[in-house]
Amino acid sequence: MKKIIPALIAIVLIIVIGAVTFGGKIIDKYSYSKERADLNAYFEMGGAGDVAVILGNELIEERARLIDGAYYMDLASVHKYFNDRFYVDSAEGLLLYTMPTETERVTIGGSIREKESGSEDLGYVIARYEGETLYLALDYVKQYANFAYTAFTEPDRLQVDVSWEEYQIAEINKDTAVRLKGGVKSEILADVAEGDKVMVLEQMETWSKVKTKQSVTGYVENKRLSGMRSELPIPVTDYTEPEYTSVTRDYKINLGWHVVAGTAGNDTIYEVTDKTKNLNVISPTWFKLCDNEGGFTSFATESYVKTAHDMGMEVWALVENIEYKDSIDMFAILSSTTTRKVLIDGLIAEVQAYGIDGINVDFEQISMDCGEHYVQFIRELSVPCRELGIVLSVDNYVPTGYTDHYDRKEQGVFADYVIIMGYDEHYAGSTVAGSVASIDFVEEGIERTVAEVPAEKVINAVPFYTRIWETGPDGVSSQAVGMDMAEEYVANHNIAVEWNEATCQNYGEYTKGDTLYQVWLEDEESIRVKLNIMQKYGIGGVASWRLGFEKAAIWDEIENYLNQ
Repeated sequence: MKKIIPALIAIVLIIVIGAVTFGGKIIDKYSYSKERADLNAYFEMGGAGDVAVILGNELIEERARLIDGAYYMDLASVHKYFNDRFYVDSAEGLLLYTMPTETERVTIGGSIREKESGSEDLGYVIARYEGETLYLALDYVKQYANFAYTAFTEPDRLQVDVSWEEYQIAEINKDTAVRLKGGVKSEILADVAEGDKVMVLEQMETWSKVKTKQSVTGYVENKRLSGMRSELPIPVTDYTEPEYTSVTRDYKINLGWHVVAGTAGNDTIYEVTDKTKNLNVISPTWFKLCDNEGGFTSFATESYVKTAHDMGMEVWALVENIEYKDSIDMFAILSSTTTRKVLIDGLIAEVQAYGIDGINVDFEQISMDCGEHYVQFIRELSVPCRELGIVLSVDNYVPTGYTDHYDRKEQGVFADYVIIMGYDEHYAGSTVAGSVASIDFVEEGIERTVAEVPAEKVINAVPFYTRIWETGPDGVSSQAVGMDMAEEYVANHNIAVEWNEATCQNYGEYTKGDTLYQVWLEDEESIRVKLNIMQKYGIGGVASWRLGFEKAAIWDEIENYLNQ
């Protein structure tokens, strides 16, 4: 017996120790961890002045800066998330923002906003550089964009809201912790008390992803959530979207460009309009950029405007950059706030002096790095045009990825009409022969443009010319001719033409020696199909390049289009 008792005691001790060990493991497995997460790591903090940004419910990679008690974000982030109309003239040290009635300016590094109505000291640096990065104060940006932000500390972070959609909310029914992951062993991100509200982002079987009122996102047990319901956020009430009004007409525009090479050329208005019908806008090529200081030549005359008005036409004078393209630098002209002002003031002075009804901007071959400056020019020019009731129209290539920097969407806000130059599908420099304006090319241009610009602001320009192509041993060449001359060419060379469904044009060709001659005719049939497509998209009218190159029958087709 004495030998059995120690053995029993040993067995009991083994059982007890095993039970204690097993129970400890069970307790350890199901007990709540008290380990806390490092919030600096969680918010990816980068040192003094660094501020994390929670946009909606997402911690974004872009950061804010806390400088002298004010919050800033870099210009690229401001453009991306809030408003891309802030424009920087780095050479003159200016930040500009164009409103419907004026362009406001800020000297970078200063606290004063300059407006035509007067200057205002905002009490903080509005825009400042850190290294080569320009930062804008969010309190300033808020005046021009519909968003709200709330700041939190330890660590520094901003909750930024740009939309006001319904969300799910719940109340915490017992003090608990918001954890990094769903599980009692996960690290604690934040403590929440009974009665606290949390936004419920995602519900799972036993845990839910939530965001606290301090914008910490993590997980709590479903059993700690009560009163689940939908709520609407309170939207920003101190911001009103400005209205960029337009000087548009309540009828279809029928515009013809009148090529004027000198003041004497104005007298040809009678000749080029002799066979037209219902032409309600004429655009003489009057203004030609001629230097890098905002200067231009002008062929404008008061008598021309009076003649056009007497004929029932408005005058939208064209300003172009092609005549002296080899001696001017468009980047130099458009990237300078001072030079843009000289050019705009000069154009408006001409408009007022001669009673001109509109300005037609035809700036071609704008480089990508000049795009933002070109768009700012259009914004700034729109201000006096809007004030004076002057129509502002802008000519554009058919949209392609290579011309996105022309920013047709922004043009559609600031300009009254966005004109598609619906031709030059194949042009003088093309390496292969082809149509000037096939129907697919035209429709794609209209379709892409109305996706960015209100249809009633879109005008499609049709070609009154045809290219005669020669393809031979020395390559490809062409010459542009008017419609009558093209038909004479076809007749003189006994070319049999037939309708080509792919281009919706009459096509003909012949071979002489080792040279192939081809022509895709623009005539009343091809123009009719183009006009039908324009009617399909409900756009604001038709333009034509150029007056004097057309057949008389074309105007019957355009008249039918205008009356639809």
